[in-house]
Amino acid sequence: MQRVKSGRIAIRRIAAVVLLGSGWLALAQDAKVLYPNMAPVEQYLIADRNEEIALARTAAPESISRDAEVMILGRHGYETGAHGKNGFVCIVERSWMSPTEDADFWNPKLRAPLCLNAASARSYLKRTIKRTELILAGRTKAQMVEAMTAAIESKELPAMEPGAMCYMLSKQGYLNSHDGHWHPHLMFFVSQAGPETWGANLEGAPIFAFDDSSGHFTTFLVPVRKWSDGTVDE
Repeated sequence: MQRVKSGRIAIRRIAAVVLLGSGWLALAQDAKVLYPNMAPVEQYLIADRNEEIALARTAAPESISRDAEVMILGRHGYETGAHGKNGFVCIVERSWMSPTEDADFWNPKLRAPLCLNAASARSYLKRTIKRTELILAGRTKAQMVEAMTAAIESKELPAMEPGAMCYMLSKQGYLNSHDGHWHPHLMFFVSQAGPETWGANLEGAPIFAFDDSSGHFTTFLVPVRKWSDGTVDE
């Protein structure tokens, strides 16, 4: 029971990395916000593109990530860093994928490697790209949320495709200032499905879920035992 409770707390804290903010269960921020404003863009970038490519590939086992496309962050948004051939896309998300009220929203230290399958790359990834472009264009949090909502309602941003999922198995990620890289896990993105459809968030259940009502989808999160390098999570 203690492990389940700790897991729920940690997952809420890493919500910043894996989904649009308005639908996540954000933590109440009692402590002083260390990053009240956006830092200089350079602090969010990784100067060595090969370093970012390598970090992105740590999100999934080498058998998957070696043939995946990799996207890296530039000054105006994500761009192709390496071409792939298996339909997967690996990417390192930054802090602005967090809930807007989260204390880590502007934390330039955050690095969240994900490796998305083809269905997720055609749906979920488009939201990461859009949100990032808005932030780097200088939009405020409120302006970004308004633009994202409009893009979803107009169907510029598509619903989650059936089978959309991603790997988050990197030991090298820094998901938030509370939990570091947390535990290795898989995420599944599902439109029009509440947590109860998978029995998520119940005592003893190994599945957690966050319902993004504004984004019209639910993320199901399943912890696993091994990191992408094959070592066991302790």
